[in-house]
Amino acid sequence: MTGGAGAKAGAPRAVVCGYGEIATIGLQCLREAGYDTPLFVTHEDTPGETIWWEPPAAWARARGVTVATPDDVNRPGEVERIRALEPDFLFSLYYRSMIGPELLGAPRRGALNLHGSLLPRYRGRAPINWVLVNGETATGVTLHYMDAKPDHGDIVLQREVAIEMRDTGETLFRKIATQARLLLREALPLLARGAAARRPQDHAQASYFGRRRPEDGRVDWSWPAPKVYNLIRAVTRPFPGAFTMLGGRRLYLWWGVPEECRAGEAGAAAGTVLGPRAEGVAIAAGSGAVVVMKAQLEGQGEITGGPGLGALLPKGVRLPS
Repeated sequence: MTGGAGAKAGAPRAVVCGYGEIATIGLQCLREAGYDTPLFVTHEDTPGETIWWEPPAAWARARGVTVATPDDVNRPGEVERIRALEPDFLFSLYYRSMIGPELLGAPRRGALNLHGSLLPRYRGRAPINWVLVNGETATGVTLHYMDAKPDHGDIVLQREVAIEMRDTGETLFRKIATQARLLLREALPLLARGAAARRPQDHAQASYFGRRRPEDGRVDWSWPAPKVYNLIRAVTRPFPGAFTMLGGRRLYLWWGVPEECRAGEAGAAAGTVLGPRAEGVAIAAGSGAVVVMKAQLEGQGEITGGPGLGALLPKGVRLPS
């Protein structure tokens, strides 16, 4: 039984490799557009990872789509399995592994990837987090053909997303997901009819960013306050979190905002606790200060608001850079 239950005779056939909420959205859009989707290739959940999305494997199984979780989708047996399905398209929807040349050549009409940035900028991993870390004011989502290099092939469609000052990794992801659904609803009928545009990327404008690890959340208090804030909002929950060290343990900074130092505070060394504020505790940065409003010492519960944080971080304590 194929996932195209209800798909019309002659409908385009697509194999989907994907993970997370974007894969669920993609499967839904393919179904809406009448594609036959006989196979969904995904990953097992990573132990310890926070699952904050609708699981695409469960969605697919409930609709009769065969689900596979190979350790390596590029093994000859897996490639032959997909080739035997005679797909017109292969879609990579936030699939976390590189798809090799043999598999890219399996679909008759091309292999396409959905990437969470405005390519050619922010190729690579974790683009939603990286654009926030870097203080960007806009990003987007791109559907493009795949070739041997990551995020390198011709563009089919793009949609831009504005980044607001209060956006976090999660809120920006939600914006990207909304635009991804709209993009796919536009692109899939065009691809089915062979009417989709195909525009080469300007590789001279490309930028690439690698995988982010939990250790990359460490705060350097010598940074300007807006840069510290950008890290906090980029990796706050459901991501691993920005952190500093306190008493040999990680102190996770789940929320905080930048502010100008008050009179008499401007000369304080970076990382010095300046004192309480109405909603938190101010800590000196390389320029300005960050008012930490939600924090959690490793092994303890989260503390929100000035009184509790003031007890945890008394005035004059120096946090390491």
